[in-house]
Amino acid sequence: MGIQRAHMSVRRWWWVAALGLAVTGCRTTGSAARDGQGTPPKQELQFDPVTVTADLELDKLNDEELFAGGTSAFAANDFKQAARYFGRLADFHPDSRHRRAALYNAGLSHQRLKEWEEAEHRFSELADPEKGQGDALDAAFRVAESRYHLERYDEAVKLLGTIAAREDLPVNRRLEAQVQQGVCQLEAGRGEEAEKTLRKSLATYEALADKDEVDDYFPAQAHFFVGEIYRLHYEGVKLDPAKGSDKLAEDLNYKAELLLSAQGHYLRSIRVGNGYWATAAGAQIGALYENLYEHMVNSPAPAELNAEEAQVYRQELRKKIRVLITKSINIYERTLETAERIGSQSAFVDRTRASLEKMKALLLADAEGEPAPDPAAADGEPHS
Repeated sequence: MGIQRAHMSVRRWWWVAALGLAVTGCRTTGSAARDGQGTPPKQELQFDPVTVTADLELDKLNDEELFAGGTSAFAANDFKQAARYFGRLADFHPDSRHRRAALYNAGLSHQRLKEWEEAEHRFSELADPEKGQGDALDAAFRVAESRYHLERYDEAVKLLGTIAAREDLPVNRRLEAQVQQGVCQLEAGRGEEAEKTLRKSLATYEALADKDEVDDYFPAQAHFFVGEIYRLHYEGVKLDPAKGSDKLAEDLNYKAELLLSAQGHYLRSIRVGNGYWATAAGAQIGALYENLYEHMVNSPAPAELNAEEAQVYRQELRKKIRVLITKSINIYERTLETAERIGSQSAFVDRTRASLEKMKALLLADAEGEPAPDPAAADGEPHS
């Protein structure tokens, strides 16, 4: 096709036809009755004005020239021009031998521009999730991806479910569809369904005699998002000292259990060995400990404690906080070491580096006996 496909990554594209007029209104004049000789009278058709648009610069190019121009623009990372050339070819040269490739490449160009609706429009013409192979199957995955970015999660879930159920596909493609289906279910707020789907994909992976049959990206992603499910459960537990020390202790223990469950799945993601998800998982583990630290340091002593008991409470809390800071630092450092070793560059890496510096500052302040810096202030945010 002339363009290498990139993994993952549609606003709708509307086209006013330049070949043929679109009729927005039609009126007739004259009588419907025949004249004395039985000849129907002439009718006058009046059309409302229409706007016809065309790309005059590309109008003179044939399909070969358009395809070459689009390929060249894509190679130069000029995705706007690439979409323009490929789109022109697809729309005005329906019999071209390059049309299917142009449709796919136009969609790919729109994806690079994060123009999700336009990309979905292009890929949808090619996609065949039920029986498609090659470009038709790849396009179906990209339609689902575009709908994900458009937050049309349920539509994406249905399409991916169709692909995942196909016994004629290699296990790698079915696993890919199933993992992405689980991610879309989670984004749609269907956490229980998402966990079931993701665990099913992992069971398929674990049952393989030869793990090399599948790309390690997908099982690592599945473990990561099961971890995300437990992280969301963790965030749903609120620590409220007003409920009393017993309830606070109970909630804190439960929150810690959920943290460990999330951590366990993140660690499994790391062990799969995919660089991107290993870095992402490490960043999330560190963030969990950092988050628990922030909850604890900002939580006042239970109201029923007297002054002496409150002081003891804060001393014990400070010990636990120091442990949390140390753990988050260790995890952040190991995550960055992994990222450097594999050459990973992502938003997770940038966030990890900033969080590491913040945690080191907090640990240094604690070692010097100073009050721990306020987390919001450390982030440069106004204190509420």
